[in-house]
Amino acid sequence: MTPARTSPPSDRPQLGLRERKKIKTRTAIRTATYALIKEQGYDATTIEQIAERAEVSPSTVFRYFPTKEDIVLTDEYDPILLDELRKRPADEPWMDSLRYVMRLAIGAATEDEPEVVRLRSHLLVQVPAVRSRMLESMSVTGRMLGEAIAERTGMPRDSFEVRVFTMSLIGGLAEISLYWAENDFKDDLHSLLDRALDVIEHGLPGKNT
Repeated sequence: MTPARTSPPSDRPQLGLRERKKIKTRTAIRTATYALIKEQGYDATTIEQIAERAEVSPSTVFRYFPTKEDIVLTDEYDPILLDELRKRPADEPWMDSLRYVMRLAIGAATEDEPEVVRLRSHLLVQVPAVRSRMLESMSVTGRMLGEAIAERTGMPRDSFEVRVFTMSLIGGLAEISLYWAENDFKDDLHSLLDRALDVIEHGLPGKNT
């Protein structure tokens, strides 16, 4: 989804020392990776260079991120998004709940780390390995969204309908970043989100629309 914050929101329980250290290490690895990529490009950036810049060992990098692509893509937002979805009113239309939560996520990311959001989107377009890994990793987000959809609709999580809707949603969300970067970041991300959700909810517009 979006780049992680380095500290939890003030209205959430404070994390323990061990978890704070993990977040600090993950953040240091990400920061080093993005800096090196900006300096010398994605392909030229190695795990050894990332480890040295982040002041950790290569084995530590691999312990947190199995691949270099995961450093670019992994974030802390999925559980938070799921929690926020569950907090929405039970009688609120599902797509309204999703639209609200996704707008929050996009707003937080673009406000906190706008350059990182653009770099990540750029890499999705330019680096096939990153794009491929994104599609793989979004299956995790899909499972979490599937849980929320099942809870809201009362349908089984593994039902055909929930699976189809969830993966359609994941595919649509993935296209937002790709389209945004392919068009030189000219569009507003919130507008692209609204357009994507409109297509998922209502289908393609007619010829005279």
